[in-house]
Amino acid sequence: MVAAPLGLSALTPAALRRLRFHAWLAGLTIFLALSITLAVTVGPADIGAGDVWAVIAHRLGLVPDSPVSVLREGIVWELRLPRVLSAALVGAGLAICGAVMQALTRNPLADPYLLGISSGASVGAVSMLLFGATLLLPAGAFLGALAAMGLTLGLARALGAITASRAILAGLAVSALASALTSFLIFSTATGDSYREILSWLMGSLAGMRWSDTGLAAMVFAAVGLPLLASGRILDGFVFGDTAARALGIDVERTRWLMLGATALLTGVLVAISGSIGFVGLILPHAVRLVAGGRHRHLLPLAALAGAVFMVWTDTAARTLFDPRELPVGIVTAMIGAPAFFLILLRNRRAT
Repeated sequence: MVAAPLGLSALTPAALRRLRFHAWLAGLTIFLALSITLAVTVGPADIGAGDVWAVIAHRLGLVPDSPVSVLREGIVWELRLPRVLSAALVGAGLAICGAVMQALTRNPLADPYLLGISSGASVGAVSMLLFGATLLLPAGAFLGALAAMGLTLGLARALGAITASRAILAGLAVSALASALTSFLIFSTATGDSYREILSWLMGSLAGMRWSDTGLAAMVFAAVGLPLLASGRILDGFVFGDTAARALGIDVERTRWLMLGATALLTGVLVAISGSIGFVGLILPHAVRLVAGGRHRHLLPLAALAGAVFMVWTDTAARTLFDPRELPVGIVTAMIGAPAFFLILLRNRRAT
């Protein structure tokens, strides 16, 4: 009797999926670590990858003396590293929120800004900028995002029982109203250089990130993003509709609104930190589905890693392509995201 052949051909389809998932997970994790290291080195200062890790080790107390000069250490620790880590957290959070929104609403065009959150945050942020309270910009943006979410859910409830479609329609109405209010505030109040500052925030910018911003993003990501990452099995239950989800024992209404609230909270904090950055939560989940399939327990962690890598490099391009001027990162994500989304739609059409 000949022994059964060993290797990939002997694995079951489920085992092959797990193997492919773990391979992608390991690869993206390594690529993210390399991307963060290399992104910190990019710029006019002569800084190498070894310098980056030497600074980190010194600042964490792992080595007593730093071999890097005080100036270079300040550039790495105070300027570039907080910005790069913030970009990674923003990209990961937006990608997770996009995947969750697409599953809960069963709408492939859903993104983290679907409930008017981005437009509401813009009203709050622009108000702070116009009144000279720049230090309160994150707080204003966050409060604006929460107000927009509350108004969206209130309008949806006024139409009857809150459903995903009613929430989307209410979100579109709130987004249009908030955008009009933002334009009115700019038209009636903005003067001089305030236009440039406002437009920079509206188009997304990670310039001036401090460790306090990175810490806030990390805390909210840990409190909200990680539970969402663990919700893959629940989201799989929503894929085939509410009836199928109920048959699996899921409290559909309660679960949907808890998760929508969680995505709104995470998005609001990220928008408050980085401004409005489009396409990340829309295209990254679709791109990851092409290689990982539609199972959310695989999709969510891979989308988070891919979103982090994507934002690290788009932000690096935004701050270096036109040096010494800096391009708003939202322009870069849109220039890459729009053609990429078209190609993904074209590929899906050919596949069907």
